[in-house]
Amino acid sequence: MIKRNILVVVITATSACIVPSCGKKSDSSSSLPPLQFKTQVCIDRSGIGIEAFRMLIPKDWTFEGGMKWVLDNPGMPATASVRVRNPAGNAEFEVFPNQPFFWTDNQTHRQMFPVGSRYYGNEVRPPVGPIDALRKIVLPRFRSRASGLKVVKEEHLPELAKTVGAGANAQPGVRAAADGARIRIEYDRKGARYEEEIYGVVESYGFPIQSMFGTFTNTIWTVDYLFSFKAEKGKLDSMGTLFKTIVSSFRVNPQWYNRYTQVVEYLIKAQIRQIRSVGELSRIISQTHNEISEEMSRSFEERQAVYDRVSEKFSQQIRDVDAYYSPVEGRSVELPAGYRQAWTNNLGEIVLSEQEDFNPNIGSNQNWQKMEKKE
Repeated sequence: MIKRNILVVVITATSACIVPSCGKKSDSSSSLPPLQFKTQVCIDRSGIGIEAFRMLIPKDWTFEGGMKWVLDNPGMPATASVRVRNPAGNAEFEVFPNQPFFWTDNQTHRQMFPVGSRYYGNEVRPPVGPIDALRKIVLPRFRSRASGLKVVKEEHLPELAKTVGAGANAQPGVRAAADGARIRIEYDRKGARYEEEIYGVVESYGFPIQSMFGTFTNTIWTVDYLFSFKAEKGKLDSMGTLFKTIVSSFRVNPQWYNRYTQVVEYLIKAQIRQIRSVGELSRIISQTHNEISEEMSRSFEERQAVYDRVSEKFSQQIRDVDAYYSPVEGRSVELPAGYRQAWTNNLGEIVLSEQEDFNPNIGSNQNWQKMEKKE
């Protein structure tokens, strides 16, 4: 089974209200300073060499990370690891790389591949539920250095897995399952107390394997759709709409998706256990093509539909956002509410203002176009 959710970790959501400020309205009566976003493009420099995805982030925030190719995992050779943060250091949106695992009820096989070893690039480990996965896998791997860390809240979110379609495309004879959760943690950082909410899904696929000793089940399971929001304690909930704008703006490049999927299919069909060098990876990538087949186009459209469904779920739960039509991108964009005007330019930048007579073209060498608010 080909895993194609490498980047979807960036845009997951749930009807159970995943953004910290869910349900809280912005105070439109207060004076709001102009707010500007920029389009951040992520180039897959270590692999295919073209744009992998793009997203809106506040103009003065920084973007770190990108695509990482893992040469020993033919089913998931690339993952995304991203941080978008305020340079003042008091707020951050983070995407964690997927965590792939393997398990089997074949005792002989487990003797050859004990817990902690790797099998086709997947760590050998028995499956756990989403809350345990966040507590026992994600926290030790990504927050082990946090001082004074404690889990202050945990919540089972089956709707999270359902919203993103996790586990829904199992092949005949394959047992599929998916479940989601979130936890809120607190810890000390740079002399301040921080809050962070981490979200994730556990997907598993069980394959029956016939052998001379009977039928066994091999299970490929993944902790994926991993992302978090963090801010100083007491400020996390108030930043929900800003985080929501970042999440809902995410777009995968269909050309990247097309060529990446070709690489995965080649590696699996050739039964390649491990790519021996970056040069070999480059050779394989060079054999891919830009032509998008009907099947590939349908697969991408299904994935894009997930993005749109997630955005709709956000809108149903969070009322302090407004939808605008972008004449540059030709699509709807959701932005923080409370502003009277929104403008965009060919660089993908967006500026919001509550002033009726605001016009960013004055004194600018950019061609700003007004975005119409959708009712």
